[in-house]
Amino acid sequence: TVLLQPRPLTAPLPHRHPGSGTMANFKGHALPGSFFLLFGLWWSVKYPLRQLWRQGQRPGGRTRVPAWFARMELVEGGLKIFFSFAGIMAEQFVPDGPHAYLYAGEDHTWVKLMNWQHSTMYLFFGLSGVADVLPALSLPLPLGLDRLALALALFVEGFLFYFHVHNRPPLDQHIHSLLLVGVFGGAGCALLEVFLRDQPVLELLRTSLAIQQGTWFFQIGAVLYPPSGGPAWDEDDHSNIMFITMCYCWHYAAALLLMALNYSLVWIGVRRCAGQQGGDMEIRLRKTGSSGNSDSSSHKALLQDSDEE
Repeated sequence: TVLLQPRPLTAPLPHRHPGSGTMANFKGHALPGSFFLLFGLWWSVKYPLRQLWRQGQRPGGRTRVPAWFARMELVEGGLKIFFSFAGIMAEQFVPDGPHAYLYAGEDHTWVKLMNWQHSTMYLFFGLSGVADVLPALSLPLPLGLDRLALALALFVEGFLFYFHVHNRPPLDQHIHSLLLVGVFGGAGCALLEVFLRDQPVLELLRTSLAIQQGTWFFQIGAVLYPPSGGPAWDEDDHSNIMFITMCYCWHYAAALLLMALNYSLVWIGVRRCAGQQGGDMEIRLRKTGSSGNSDSSSHKALLQDSDEE
């Protein structure tokens, strides 16, 4: 006879959420986490670089950014579109995905609504990428359309996630609700940038929230689906909820440290480039001055010779 032993409490429990899709594992949370972390780190370099470049311009001189900044916007929009398309394909066409079927007529049931929600999120970030690409192509579009599209994408993400975790254990609900702080905060910053264009404080705040959102997706996957196969978290223990709240603050502190590090590296790089350009300019001025002095001395010699004659 075979005795059925109860599952030990320390063993990882299978997830029991109905309609779980691609994101119902660690890799599914790492995909959007990598998306937000990559763009957050990129913004932490791009915005300080643009700001420091503008500060280095002469007073009253040209303040427009160089043409290669526009090319960077074009590349950024293209990457948004690519990652969004890859996310939609991953959500729809994994082996257990809906494969573009929304409703099953035979069973009269919805098909993998979790996957459809994630696909909807990626869709709006793809539209944000399109809004980034179009102004870079010098099309006559309203100023601030790219920020409005980004704010809309973040709002849709938060709106979907708000109704994403109902009827789940307390820890699962809490760890996802903390994600909404950064999502709606980033949406608010992007919306303000529609009217307050090129404000460094707003840009850096949105950047920090994007980095934190990326790292927090990894944290959600590590808590709910331990990648090492270790013991599962007790999702009904209030102490775990308290720790996760504190951990969320640590994630934001780490995001600020990363931004400070990148800002310092960009500042050092800009100073070195400016120093090299200044040295080259000084050498050219010295050469010009020496040639001018030689011309004037030869002119004086000719005058002296003419006087003697």
